[in-house]
This record gives sequence, structure tokens and C-alpha cells, in this order.
Amino acid sequence: MQIPVTVVILAAGLGTRMKSRKAKVLHRAGGKSLVQHVVDTALTFTPAERIFVVVGHQADEVRRAVTTPGIGFIEQQEQRGTGHAVMVGREPLAGLGGYLMVLYGDCPLLRPETLQRLIAAQADGSSAATLLTADMADPTGYGRVIRDARGGVAAIVEQKAATAEQLAIREANMGIYCFRADLFWKHVGELRTDNPANEFYLTDMAAIFNRAGFSVEALRIDDAREALGINNRLELAEVDRLMRDRKLRAVMLGGATVEKPETVTIDADVEIGMDTVIEPFAQILGRTRIGENCRIGAASILSDCELADDVEIGPFTLVTSSRLERGVQAGPFARLRMDNHVEAGAHIGNFVELKKTHMGAGAKANHLAYLGDSHIGARSNIGAGTIFCNYDGVRKSRTTIGEGAFVGSNSTLVAPVEVGDGAYVAAASVITKPVPSDSLAVGRAHQIVKEGWAKKRRERK
Repeated sequence: MQIPVTVVILAAGLGTRMKSRKAKVLHRAGGKSLVQHVVDTALTFTPAERIFVVVGHQADEVRRAVTTPGIGFIEQQEQRGTGHAVMVGREPLAGLGGYLMVLYGDCPLLRPETLQRLIAAQADGSSAATLLTADMADPTGYGRVIRDARGGVAAIVEQKAATAEQLAIREANMGIYCFRADLFWKHVGELRTDNPANEFYLTDMAAIFNRAGFSVEALRIDDAREALGINNRLELAEVDRLMRDRKLRAVMLGGATVEKPETVTIDADVEIGMDTVIEPFAQILGRTRIGENCRIGAASILSDCELADDVEIGPFTLVTSSRLERGVQAGPFARLRMDNHVEAGAHIGNFVELKKTHMGAGAKANHLAYLGDSHIGARSNIGAGTIFCNYDGVRKSRTTIGEGAFVGSNSTLVAPVEVGDGAYVAAASVITKPVPSDSLAVGRAHQIVKEGWAKKRRERK
């Protein structure tokens, strides 16, 4: 039977080297907060109810940054080291049994496969704990792994306490542990603060277990960058680059084409179907879902959108929190800024803005229009320069256009107003009253022509 795993994510520190007023784990890389990346990785091998985040600095903000329901939180009001961060969770954690894994909220590059290997290594042996290590060309700042005669981990020595001989060791502790939970809680009380920082260090557990007659093993990883913790803005930028490189590689191996990938930004949770083409400088953000055989134009920005198959987004188009059905065309230079639903085959052209608009199948607004808080029926045509006046200074109101309607260029529809099925609105009309189905509405002043007026005006001057 698979042994259950409890995950504790340490996220209580401020991170002074970030030179920031917000906690380090709240900073973002790859499209979401650092702590949420670690939570998402843990969710690949254990359920949410067995994941706990230790919070301290800006605890409420960190809680809000974790968007997954069911995650537990442990408050570390005073930060006294990594060992102390886990010990304050004894009450909710000690009775859970199985394995206890400790992760860090500022290490978003850890792969699920690596942590699953760590669990398997712990399960295959009889050790009290297994930890991740890596051989580093320059392990400055990392604890050194001291091996015993049989090759197990005898101790971990922090850089400040290491001798010259120990500093020459290139195998470094990555700070990621998988403990037998029963043994951890039995012996964690033996941690002491007799170190320069006067803190409780989890690294001391290796020596404690050895003294108690238990072995500690290590799992080497090939690339130490995977366990890279973030301490400053330079490292944050490097982690963001690595994460986005990973994502671009996965998107292209999944069957999408990315033109000039070094210019394209794709967030971690984005999904893109086969045969879709992403043009240079596009940004695809949040939880956007793109179907197959789409084209995303150069320098377009899509955020939290859903695009069905065969959708075409023209260059320099912004789409936010909107759903576009099969065969929709939007752009270039269009803006769909929130809560839009565009049905199959509809066309949204250059310099058209939609906001909270439901656009029916085959409807068109091809040029220079603002369509806000509206429902536009199937096959209707909205002419260039049309404006839906949805705000009266106090409240927003809706405009409803029926199916197969035609709104002439440069029309102004003052909401709340309704245009019926098959109706026509004459160009340059101001519409303030309902337009019945199949009728023509003309809302403009009668044209007057005064012949010779311009000539007489010039002569007077």
C-alpha cells in the first residue's frame, strides 16, 4: 500500500535580500506566485488536505496567494529557523503518519518527478530520512553533506560552521527532506540552538538520527538549479526565464508552433492545442486555454481566456477573461477586456472594443466600435464608429440587438435600449427608444441645404 505523504511548505520569511515590502513567496515567476508553484507541485503526489503552508510575515497575503482550496496553514509568529518552522505545526501534523516532506515556498523549479523519486528512495530503504543533494562547482552558501564509511549521510555542516576540509566538499544539501514522520516527531525535540544564529536547523536532524542508530540517505539530482531558492531579483529573473523556457518547450513538443520563441511569454497554467501558431512577442497569460489550429497574432496579449478551435487573433489584440467559440476572428488592434462570450464565426475587427458582451454566431463588428454591456444577436452587423452608451454616470445599462439586425455606421445607442430582430438603424442615428423587429430607425436631424450660403459668407469677410 502506498505510504501517505504530508507536505510542509516553509513560507514564513520576509526575504530581506529581495529589497521588497512584500514577502518573498508572494513574488511571481512563470505567471503565478512562488508559493503557488510549490503547492501545485505537491498536489501532483498528495491531496490538498495533506499540504500545509507555514506562514509568518504577511500571513494573510500569503494565504490569499494560495488559490487551491483545502490547503492548511500553520502560523510561525516568531521565525527561529527551519526546524522551528516545522515544530510549530506539531499539533496538526504529528498525528498524520506516513512520510513528512519539507519544501520551501521560494523553490518553484522543483519537478514533480524529482519529488516522486525522493519518496520512492525513502520507501525503498529503511532510513529515517532521505534528502536531496547535488554536486556543485561552487557550493558557497550551502550546507555540505558529510558521508559516513558506508556512504550514508552522517551530518550536514552549514557553511559558517564548516572546516576548511569540509568546505572543499562539493556535494551540497538542497534543503529538501523526506522523513519518516513517526521518527521525526520522536526526535525533533533534540534540536538545539547552539549555533551562531541561535536557531533550530532541520539540517541537524541527520546527526540526531545517526546518534539514535538510524541511517539517513541522500538522492543526488543532476541539476542543482532545480532546487534553486530565490533570494534577490536577479535570481527571480533567472527562475522566471527557466520556467518559461520549460513551458515553451512543452508547448512546442505538444504540437504548437511558436515563432521566435525567445520573444514569446507563456504562463505555466496555459494550455495550447496542436497546430496552433503563436506569432512573435505574444503573451499568453493566466489560465488561458487555446484550442487546435488557432493563430495568435504578433504582440497580442491573452489572459484567462478560452479559445475554441480555429480561432484567429490578429496582431496587437488584447483579450481578457473572455470565451471565443470556433472560427471567431478578432483583431488586429481589438480589445476584448472582460467577460465576453463570442459565438462561432463572429468577426471583431480593428479598433473594436468589447466589454461584458455576448456576440451571437456570425455577428460582425469590423471597425472602430465600442460595444459594452450588450447582447448582439446572431448574424447582426454593427457598423464602423458605433457606440453603445452603457454608463449614465451612476449605473451601467444594457443594449440588446436582435438577430440579423443592421446598425449603420457612426450610430449611438443610448442604453437601456433594444433593437429587434431584422431591424435597421440608419447611419449616424442616435437611438434612445426601442426599435421594433423588421423596422427602420432614423435618429438624426433632417438635412438642410442653403445654396450660396458659403459664398456669401466669404464675400462678407
